[in-house]
Amino acid sequence: MAKKDGGRKDDGRRDGGRHGGAGPAAPLGDALRLPPGEPVDLSAYDPRATPRAPEGGPDRKTAGRAATALLAPRLAALQERLYAASTAGDRRRVLLVLQGMDTSGKGGTVKHVVGTLNPSGCRIHAFKAPTPEERAHPFLWRITRALPLPGEIGVFDRSHYEDVLIARVRELVPREEVERRYEEIARFERALADEGVTVVKVFLHLSYEEQRSRLLERLDNPEKHWKFDPGDIEERTRWPAYQEAYERALERCSDPAAPWYLVPADRKWYRNWAVSTLLLEHLEALDPQYPPGGFDVAECRRLLLAT
Repeated sequence: MAKKDGGRKDDGRRDGGRHGGAGPAAPLGDALRLPPGEPVDLSAYDPRATPRAPEGGPDRKTAGRAATALLAPRLAALQERLYAASTAGDRRRVLLVLQGMDTSGKGGTVKHVVGTLNPSGCRIHAFKAPTPEERAHPFLWRITRALPLPGEIGVFDRSHYEDVLIARVRELVPREEVERRYEEIARFERALADEGVTVVKVFLHLSYEEQRSRLLERLDNPEKHWKFDPGDIEERTRWPAYQEAYERALERCSDPAAPWYLVPADRKWYRNWAVSTLLLEHLEALDPQYPPGGFDVAECRRLLLAT
């Protein structure tokens, strides 16, 4: 993942902004994956960067949107194959976890990326504050109930990480409990990987300035007032604490079986393209196949034509 260089904004592109000459394109995941177990300093990453973004001359936004649209049929085809394979006993599935500060674009990512998929093969859950019933159980209880079934693509808009982010910043539980939860989350995600769940965890990295701009946009447009919460203003005063909480979670809960990907989120077009590409790369790595029919195709065809 490209970092800032001496305070200078870097657009994050390498090798002339593409993938390294005429050779095969390197996986975007290689550029966005955070090294498991290493300390994370979010101030070193540029939220406006566009690592390995599509080339498109001066109008990169248009090129990025066009490239994202071209990914949709490939994602849909792989989703269908994943679902079809599950009918023959393939227990693999995908879980996309979206985390980020308010206005970082979790909902927008669901709309523009997952919205192109077949809803019958998706399981989308937006986690809010725990209900009384959920608070009566261990914090991972509600997460387990929302996991995708074999053949499905699950999407978490917020997730179990809220229990080590908000809980840490607002001191809802003792710090020792937060530390214990890091270990519990890591074990939980390793167990998911062992059970055939491909966990794709994406941190949408938004700048303080861009958040203010997006909140002002909501205030200035009456049609977006429903998306504005006055409490967001108070939450901005806790920005440094949230950044520290994210750094801790990104470091403590990143495992080779379930790494974190840091996606710069100030540019919405890049965010959508990057998450689409990450999801595509993981589905291609799974390479699900249509199961063979357990019947005599020729005989069935003969009988059908005779009707």
